[in-house]
Amino acid sequence: MAQILGLNTFSISLVRIDYAPYGGLNPPYTHPRATEILMVLEGTLYVGFVTSNTDNRLITKVLNPGDVFVFPVGLIHFQFNIGNTKVVAFTGLSSQNPGVITIANAVFGSNPPINPDVLTKAFQLDKNIVTYLQSKFWWDNN
Repeated sequence: MAQILGLNTFSISLVRIDYAPYGGLNPPYTHPRATEILMVLEGTLYVGFVTSNTDNRLITKVLNPGDVFVFPVGLIHFQFNIGNTKVVAFTGLSSQNPGVITIANAVFGSNPPINPDVLTKAFQLDKNIVTYLQSKFWWDNN
């Protein structure tokens, strides 16, 4: 909406995403206010989402040009380029303000940081690993 003012009040958003050859990644994230539909125009993209508790089932698919995949509102999802060429995709979202929460950024890069004892217990990790992850640079990929 900030880039296409005409979308204001229409409750939709559209995004073009270009993924680098093998390894281009949109890391696990969620849209708290929108369902997402993605269509691949070029390349091969491995996509998936995780259903909600208690099932936590991983649903995945390899998409080729012309393929479409839907990510339900609020569920953690990702996209990963598994091909040797770039991927071009378009995503439509069912909100003019879908929001985005990148999981690693939110958990390990919050400001102020989450108490490492909480993350150590939640992820069953050594406290040194949690502290190391919190010290890494977490980028804003919004």
